[in-house]
Amino acid sequence: MTYVVAEPCFACRYTDCVVVCPKECFYEGEQMLFIHPDECIDCDACRPECPVTAIFAEDALPEQWADYKELNAEMAKQCPNIKEKKAPLAQG
Repeated sequence: MTYVVAEPCFACRYTDCVVVCPKECFYEGEQMLFIHPDECIDCDACRPECPVTAIFAEDALPEQWADYKELNAEMAKQCPNIKEKKAPLAQG
């Protein structure tokens, strides 16, 4: 199983989750973060760190955000890996 970043991350892009990930499986898009499903080890370290509750276990992903599972897989392959905390978009 993997974790998925969903809609609440869009235009916020907090990186609190990035610094606790033991596998460095987060990728930075222009408007949000993505988790690479082949790198995620299902440790649940990231989920409680997200201040906007944007990270879900794939089997707990709300139906309205089901497309984010595929979006994370696609975008993680295209975006740069992120390993350090950065200022969120929500703070300009």
